Amino acid sequence: MSGYRVQRAADDRLDEIYVYTRDHWGEAKAERYITGLFARFEAIAAREFLWRAIPAEFAVGGYFCRYEQHVIHWKILGDGTVGIVTVLHERMHQIERLKDDLGQKLR
Repeated sequence: MSGYRVQRAADDRLDEIYVYTRDHWGEAKAERYITGLFARFEAIAAREFLWRAIPAEFAVGGYFCRYEQHVIHWKILGDGTVGIVTVLHERMHQIERLKDDLGQKLR
């Protein structure tokens, strides 16, 4: 199977991103930003975008890339689908937040 699935933590983060962007820059910008994130998820799943492995010393596994002000983290699920684990703002402590979000059950 190909494609992607947005995991619970990533879904929560997307909601936070939308609300924050809408409240600070308006609904139109929030819609464009979220649409851009989902376009990036599609590109990741289609292997049209560079996959960078999370460095082994962080002991979390998976891949990451940037999208504007955010970092997208994903893993390959058992059926080969890309599981979008979380989307974190570039100013967040990436590894600690990633470990927290990985602790949530994958869907």
